[in-house]
Amino acid sequence: MKKVLLIEDDTILRENTAELLTLSDYDVHTAADGEKGVLAAKDYMPDVIICDIMMPKLDGYGVLEELSQDRLTSSIPFIFLSAKTEHKDIRKGMELGADDYLTKPFQESELIGAIESRLAKMAILKNMAGQPKNEEQCSEVKIRTIHQFKNYIDDNSEVHSFRAGETIYRDGMYSNTLYLILKGVVKTHILDEMGKELITGIYKPDDLFGFSSITRNMPHKESATAMEDTELAGLSEEKLKNVIDENQALTMELLQLLSEGLSETKEQLLQMAYGSVRRKTALTLLKFAEKLEKDPKGNIHILRSDLASVAGMATETLIRALSSFKKEGLIDIDNRNIKILDPAKLSQVH
Repeated sequence: MKKVLLIEDDTILRENTAELLTLSDYDVHTAADGEKGVLAAKDYMPDVIICDIMMPKLDGYGVLEELSQDRLTSSIPFIFLSAKTEHKDIRKGMELGADDYLTKPFQESELIGAIESRLAKMAILKNMAGQPKNEEQCSEVKIRTIHQFKNYIDDNSEVHSFRAGETIYRDGMYSNTLYLILKGVVKTHILDEMGKELITGIYKPDDLFGFSSITRNMPHKESATAMEDTELAGLSEEKLKNVIDENQALTMELLQLLSEGLSETKEQLLQMAYGSVRRKTALTLLKFAEKLEKDPKGNIHILRSDLASVAGMATETLIRALSSFKKEGLIDIDNRNIKILDPAKLSQVH
């Protein structure tokens, strides 16, 4: 049974999360603050550490720094758990050496998935460590996680700026760049046989997009457009290949990221094919709410045509569904502004 250390000062969240992990067949130890967490980590020697950031006595950053300086605990996978969602906070945690970052509230599948991913990677690295290595392979692995990879892109790539509505690349153009979003939101989209736009993906700050193949120079199968003023860091195909060749541990992380993207796309296609109009509209609203920044009043700004493209329906049909949601008190609408009033009920719409 794998051991998990949970460091969280919120009693209810700590107890609920511990129970969730126990039911998932983990041996769970908890600590109520950072100082106790450091002591518990050195005594308990868990397989994974899940740690809040904002805590009394010693915050999560301090816990990670202290454990990183101890040879016995420095290699334990470390996952931050926090309500802090700003780009700079995620960057700080990853620069300190954390392996992952989950934001509250989180889904059970997200937490278990993050833990299983870290455990799988550690098992692979241990197997690799037991194999004969040549001199080049013995060099230190500097990029172990997706977050460290994003930091590398941020630090070693040219920044590209696009105005809202500007095309980043078109279907048929050859793919030679992997993009990291620094600011703004990007949509990828295709045209169906009738010339109707279908949105295939929505990407927010800290998301990666745009690369079709690592081994071959292939054309894009979709177009990409900035939905608002956007800044991108672009890593060339040549640099990407070099990074992967020199950091084998990163390969599993990239495969996991691609797998998650395929699963999300498959779910979207199933909803487009079989979901009711109301269900598709509700899920599309929630998807945009996750990706887009809200204004001070809690509104998201989105074109009805973009909503319809993701949902896979005519704009007029989507507008009728939005009107019914407004009458039911699930959302509020003011021109392009939409405010979700009851996300829980909206997620249960069928």
